[in-house]
Amino acid sequence: MNEISSGIHTNTAIKLPYKEKDIEKKYFSIGEVSTMFKVAPSLIRFWETEFDIIKPQKNRRGNRQFTKEDIENFRLIYNLVKERGYTLQGAKEMLKTDRHKSKDKLELLDSLQRVRDFLVDLKKQME
Repeated sequence: MNEISSGIHTNTAIKLPYKEKDIEKKYFSIGEVSTMFKVAPSLIRFWETEFDIIKPQKNRRGNRQFTKEDIENFRLIYNLVKERGYTLQGAKEMLKTDRHKSKDKLELLDSLQRVRDFLVDLKKQME
């Protein structure tokens, strides 16, 4: 091991007395969002013009910067249009009248999916 003149080994890991904060990403590019949902960036731009609830900020260069709220709103629209088969007009009306109900259903579906995944993993471990 290498030693510095003070007698401390350079290979020694330093234990810090505080917990490091998890760095949480604040903004996502249109490419990252399109990858998350496996859709083309053009669909995201199109839905941005069709739905008022998707409002990404733009940086100085004009690149869209999506927040987590934008992504959640996109996910809600994606669920209505792509997974449940609503037309764009039907999705707009649903968001206008029963947005919270739709959001609650989506959260319930996500929760049930996590429980299912947990149970499948548990079953695999027991085999």
